[in-house]
Amino acid sequence: MKTFLIFIVKILAVTLIIAAILDYGYTTVFVKSKSRDKVAYVFNSSATSYDVVILGSSRANNHFVTDIFEKNGLRTFNYGMSGGHLFEASLLLKLMIECNYKIKNLILEADLNLSNDKQSEGVAAKFLPYIHHSNVIKNHFEQEANFNELYYIPFYRYLKFDSKIGSREIFHTLIQKKSAATSNGGYYALAVGKKGNMKNNIVNLNPLKKNKFYEEIKALCKAHNINFIPVMTPMCENVVGMSYFDKVKKNYPEIHNYENTVIDNKYFSSCGHMNDAGARQFTSIVVRDFFKK
Repeated sequence: MKTFLIFIVKILAVTLIIAAILDYGYTTVFVKSKSRDKVAYVFNSSATSYDVVILGSSRANNHFVTDIFEKNGLRTFNYGMSGGHLFEASLLLKLMIECNYKIKNLILEADLNLSNDKQSEGVAAKFLPYIHHSNVIKNHFEQEANFNELYYIPFYRYLKFDSKIGSREIFHTLIQKKSAATSNGGYYALAVGKKGNMKNNIVNLNPLKKNKFYEEIKALCKAHNINFIPVMTPMCENVVGMSYFDKVKKNYPEIHNYENTVIDNKYFSSCGHMNDAGARQFTSIVVRDFFKK
């Protein structure tokens, strides 16, 4: 029995050592790369100044055309992340502040994502390689149920989220494979003419009365003298349950409602996402309303 127990201890020790070595190797690759996604792009930068920063989900990523802001003399980057929730938007803003970003205006896409205050695991995983290198990332995850496993067990986070930060992503990072995430000032255009789901029912969707991470973003902007511009972005004319946006306005009267500024189906790739033509029309309206003197 004693021999068997010693054998088990040795196996566990070897496994732990291998896990620690792999963890160190993976983390080193991510920490030194900034080309693959927006989290790495921020983590590996410092003291960047912007006139406009855009945050939100795919409805920010696909809806705000960076070059239209730039043509109006506004240094801008679209940090919207497809699939992201306000959990990740708040954390990305915290990371920017930790990296000494200077931001004059923050446009936050705040509409459908107000209906929950949970993390989007696939997007949140992008922050995990840096959890031992950034206090704001550590603190942001600290209240999550699985924090101890992610923080203290070596290599666990890479195994759990292998599809996002695992071996495939490591390989692409090492060979410096280009990613569309940081191209075009962070804006990702959806093709005109291609149609996805052009029917959407949001009748049962309800905004939280007080979304924790929305309130965090608003408070961070106030504390750092950032002009906070929360907006609701358009949806196509086929959507059932558009009263959702009235509920948002009731709970958060400061949010600017742009859901009906572009409605024609020809401007949409799917009911919740405008194509490039729609995004350009919408962005021009936002620039006119907030930045034209």
